[in-house]
Amino acid sequence: MRRGNMEETAGERTNLAGVRHILLVLSGKGGVGKSTLSTELALALRNAGKRVGILDVDLCGPSIPRMLRVQDSAVHQCDSGWVPVFVGQDKAIALMSIGFLLERPDDAVVWRGPKKNALIKQFVTDVAWGDLDFLIVDTPPGTSDEHISTVEALRPHHLLGAVLVTTPQECTNIFSKGGGEELAKHAGVPFLGCVPLDPQLTQSLEEGKDFIQEFPKSSAFPALTHIAQQILDTSQRSS
Repeated sequence: MRRGNMEETAGERTNLAGVRHILLVLSGKGGVGKSTLSTELALALRNAGKRVGILDVDLCGPSIPRMLRVQDSAVHQCDSGWVPVFVGQDKAIALMSIGFLLERPDDAVVWRGPKKNALIKQFVTDVAWGDLDFLIVDTPPGTSDEHISTVEALRPHHLLGAVLVTTPQECTNIFSKGGGEELAKHAGVPFLGCVPLDPQLTQSLEEGKDFIQEFPKSSAFPALTHIAQQILDTSQRSS
């Protein structure tokens, strides 16, 4: 048994050995733009010349394949695990999503906890990512055992940090002055920025376009690139 565990651990190291930085994207509730931000961060980092992967473990509604217009793609396996779907003309973003494995988009919602946790651990360890500068992990909304499973599976690897996505409205009395910014001050963590709501951003996601390249004059563009730059700066300091 011990020998088998050692072999499994070695396999886990192999598939993530070429990933330099892992970034979790979280939200306290659904519908706040977590998957949108995951996708746009990946595009911004790709446009900065970085090799990027997205691991979509949002079992409540895996929307990133649709945002990147690869929802009909099929995944296959190689000797070292699942091969991710490569996105865009330059194939510079590698994507693995639970959505690729479901016959119907809502199938995973009714799964019980142990099945969800087992799949998340398998996703983390069994995807052949190759060499990546960043792996962005889009997690389910809220806080649950699924998040614990994700963090535990990633703990031995190069976890850069986490981005918490929230909305600007009032939360509780403690945070009544500014939503996410006040929350960041209270928690003593950096406030990365505020992305304004922009119909062009929604349009680009619905049409599967690269917002960073297509709408550089949008008010959301500098906000997204500023957040990506702070992540790049943090990754350079941690290297």
